[in-house]
Amino acid sequence: MDNVEILSRIQFAFTIAFHYIYPPLSIGLALVMVCMEGLYLKTGDKVYEQLTRFWIKIFALIFGIGVATGIVMEFEFGTNWASYSRYVGDIFGSALAAEGIFAFALESGFLGILIFGWNRVSPRVHFFATIMVTLGSMFSAVWIVVANSWQQTPAGYHIVGEGLKARAEITDFWAMVFNPSSVDRLSHVWIGSFLAGSFLVLSVHAYYLYKERHVALSRKAFKIALTVATISALAQLFTGHHSADGVAKNQPAKLAAFEGHYDSSAVADMYLLGFVDTKKEEVTGLKIPKGLTFLLHQDFTTPVKGLRAFPKKDRPTAVNFVFQTYHLMVAIGMALIGLTLLASFLWYKGTLFNQKWLFRIFSSSVLLPQLANQLGWYSAEVGRQPWVVYGLLRTSDALSKSVKANQVWFSLIMFTVIYVLLFILFIYLLNKKIKHGPSDHHEKDEIIDSSKRNNPILD
Repeated sequence: MDNVEILSRIQFAFTIAFHYIYPPLSIGLALVMVCMEGLYLKTGDKVYEQLTRFWIKIFALIFGIGVATGIVMEFEFGTNWASYSRYVGDIFGSALAAEGIFAFALESGFLGILIFGWNRVSPRVHFFATIMVTLGSMFSAVWIVVANSWQQTPAGYHIVGEGLKARAEITDFWAMVFNPSSVDRLSHVWIGSFLAGSFLVLSVHAYYLYKERHVALSRKAFKIALTVATISALAQLFTGHHSADGVAKNQPAKLAAFEGHYDSSAVADMYLLGFVDTKKEEVTGLKIPKGLTFLLHQDFTTPVKGLRAFPKKDRPTAVNFVFQTYHLMVAIGMALIGLTLLASFLWYKGTLFNQKWLFRIFSSSVLLPQLANQLGWYSAEVGRQPWVVYGLLRTSDALSKSVKANQVWFSLIMFTVIYVLLFILFIYLLNKKIKHGPSDHHEKDEIIDSSKRNNPILD
C-alpha cells in the first residue's frame, strides 16, 4: 500500500467511526422513547411524559451532531475515492437516494412535531410523530446497510465498460437490496443500535439512582431500558450467529481471519482469546477444539476453508487486527448479556434497587455497546480487504488518481480538529442536560411520585 492509500483509508475510517457514534444512539433511544410515551398514553402517568420530554432533548442533540458528522463522508467519496465512486455510483446512487426520500425525510419531517409539538398537537398525534421518527431512523439504517452489504456480497448487477471506465449497473433492484448479506447485517445493526440507545438510558438513570436523585423517574426509566436491553442482548446472539453463517458462505476468507484459521481445508477451532502470528501463520490462545466447525456445521468433522486456500494477494491484510476486534466484539456482547440478565434477575427478586454497586457498573456501561458496534464494523470492513467491492474492485484501484499524500494529510488533520471540537461540544451539552435532569424541580420528584398510585404496569 502506498501512502495515499493508507492515509485515505485512515481518514475515511476516522470520519465514519466518529459518525457511527450517533446513528445507533438515535435509533435505540428513539425506540425507548416510543416505549415511554406509549406507557404515558396507556396509563396517563405524568412520569412517563416527563421522561419522554427529557430524552427528546437528548435525542435532538444526538440527531444534530449525527447529521453534521455524516456530511463529510459524501465529499470523501468524490475527493479521495473517485474511481470507487465511478464504479459503484449506480448502486450507491439508488440506495442513498432511497435513504434521503424514504428515511431522512420521514425522520426529519416529524422531528419538528417531536420536539416542538408538546401542547400544540394531541398526545396521540405526538406519539405518532415519535413512532415516525423511530421508523425514519431505522429506515435510514436500511439503505446505508444495503449499500454497504452490496460491497460485501454484490448481487443484481452487471459490469459495463472496461478498465478505468468499468462500472457496475443495477439489473435487478430488489436483488441488489436483498443481496446475500443485507438482511443478516441489517438485523445485527438494528439490535446493536437498540443496545446503544437503551444502555445510554440505563447509564444516565443508574447515575441518578446511585446519587439518589430523580429516584421515582429513574426507577421507571431503568425498568423500561432494561427490558429493551435484555431482549436486544439475547437477540444479538441469534443475529450474530446468522451473520457469521453468511460470512462463512459468502466471504470465507474473512471468516478465516476472524478465527485465525490458516489450514486450507481442516476442522477449525474456536478461540475465546489469543494472538495471531501472521509470519508463522498460527494462533496461540485459549480455544474450544473444533468449536468453529461445530458452530458452522453442527458436527466435528466438516472442514472449514482457511486462509491458505486463497492466494496471498486475496487474503485480508491485517489478520491479527481482525481477529482481535472480532473477539473483543463477541466478548462485549457476552458481557452485555450477563449484565442485563443479572439486573433482570434482581428485578424479579425485588432487590434491584438495593444494589448501589450495580448502578456504579451501569453508570459507565454506555461505553460497552458503542465499543461493540465500532469493533464489529472494524472487523467487517478490514476483514473485507484487499477488496472494496468483494471480488470485483480492489481498494488500491478505488483511489482518486490525482490526490496527493500531503493533501490527504492536511484534510485528515483538519477533520480531526473539527471532530474533536464537535465531540467536546457534544459531551459538554450532554453533560449539561444530564446534570439538569428530567425534573423541572430537581429533587422534588415526590410531587409526581407515581409509586403512590399503585401502577401495575411496571411496579
